[in-house]
Amino acid sequence: MKSDRWTRRAALLLGMLTVLLSGCTTYVTTQVTAFSDWTGSDATRTYAFTRTPDQQNNLELSTYERIVGNELATHAFRQVDTSQARYLVGLSYGIRSDMVTVAEPVYYNPWPSPYWGWGRPFDPWGPWGPFPSAYVNQSYPVFTHLLGIRITERASGKEVYNVTARNSGGESSLVRAMPYLARSAFSNFPLGNGVVHTVKIPLDKNSGAPNEMAASGGAAAPAAASGAKVVQ
Repeated sequence: MKSDRWTRRAALLLGMLTVLLSGCTTYVTTQVTAFSDWTGSDATRTYAFTRTPDQQNNLELSTYERIVGNELATHAFRQVDTSQARYLVGLSYGIRSDMVTVAEPVYYNPWPSPYWGWGRPFDPWGPWGPFPSAYVNQSYPVFTHLLGIRITERASGKEVYNVTARNSGGESSLVRAMPYLARSAFSNFPLGNGVVHTVKIPLDKNSGAPNEMAASGGAAAPAAASGAKVVQ
């Protein structure tokens, strides 16, 4: 009988640990939407960033341009002076905060003290045991991050590529989310016109952002293999 009790306890504890581990976030998931009339070749992929009047002298934008430029370089784009560029690249970006409410269970212990198991964290027979007595509403902030990239031909002004990347989560900093947005935006470049897909990028657990954000002063470093996965 005692052996059966310990077997049940071990099984319940293993089940709880499995749930906890499965809930860990290992990927950043981003939805990408593209509109395209792309016909450019590798030999002509020269570009310069362009800014609207209210974006001039913007240090935040300069940081994002470096991140996007890092991704453009992986697709044979070369940044040059505006007068020599075939393409102009403009960025738009933003972050929005919302609150979500979820019902969470409140657990109780059907075998109070002095029985074994009482009061030990994560003990399946303690107050965190598998017996919900009620549910309470908990509210959490959710942040939506957005990056838009518009590529036009400098000579004609014709728009040739317009891509938007959007993701949501508990990250409150847009600068930490930006590397994931930029990498997702250029996943499988160039996409066809009107294509919508989902990109999953492994989460960097050390800094919360891919390696290019670890460079001194936040500047972009040469990109490594992206590790991005496209989910159709």
